[in-house]
Amino acid sequence: MKFTLGIALSPLDQLLTLARTAEECGFASIALPDSIFYSEHTEGSYPYTPDGRRFWDADTPWADPFVAAAAMGAVTSRIRFYTQVLKLDPRNPVLLARQVNSVANLTGDRFGLGVGLGWSPEESHWCGTPFRDRGARADEAIDVLKLILGGGMVSYHGKHFSFEKLRMSPSVGAPVPIYVGGHTEPALRRAARVGDGWSSAMIRLSGLRTVIARLGELRAESGRGGLPFEIQAVCVDRFGLDGYREQAEIGVTDAIVVPWAPRFDAPLRAKQDALRRFADEVISKF
Repeated sequence: MKFTLGIALSPLDQLLTLARTAEECGFASIALPDSIFYSEHTEGSYPYTPDGRRFWDADTPWADPFVAAAAMGAVTSRIRFYTQVLKLDPRNPVLLARQVNSVANLTGDRFGLGVGLGWSPEESHWCGTPFRDRGARADEAIDVLKLILGGGMVSYHGKHFSFEKLRMSPSVGAPVPIYVGGHTEPALRRAARVGDGWSSAMIRLSGLRTVIARLGELRAESGRGGLPFEIQAVCVDRFGLDGYREQAEIGVTDAIVVPWAPRFDAPLRAKQDALRRFADEVISKF
């Protein structure tokens, strides 16, 4: 099993040092969160807290994940980066393909794209897209991304997106993996059908076991059961060496961890110390 560092809620001036330290400690990847803005009021309900409330506020720091990946990629050489997860609905997939292409090239093909629908109506509406039918638009957006990132002169004509022949250069050196987030049945079907993996939000081990089993069924139905497939997990009730071994036993391939949680406001030195302890106590044992 691999280990990915989650950097959500960390001050932006800590990110480069955390990336270097995580690489030194043997982390495989860094998970990049996505939030376009904080609306004072929202019509949506955050799906991963019991009461539907956001667990961050207007002062919580967020970096654009593509800018963050490029910056951290410039000061590292091995560690990978992936969005966990990028909200597709507010973004045009052609422009998004340009961003993904650029970051993949600038990091030496160390970038993966985790995507989800997005839960906030305001982020969709205020970025110029309707919140309704976002699932259908996401399906087309993923098709567009795969088509453009595959290289060459391509065109696309769908219900929601359409363009004549175009090409983006330079081409990526290796395929950019696309991981699909979400816990609903449509999200799991999308991950099984078109994803290179599935990315969880906060979830307990029992729920994780159920989801992994369902993904196995859906992947078999789609004829993709024999293909490589990542299970990226944010498990909230199994920690320590034994806990991560339990996760690996049920099929988790990539554990996303925040070794300093719940002290998200901890000083940089304390976070570096937490990374090194985690490497000694957990990563070195896998």
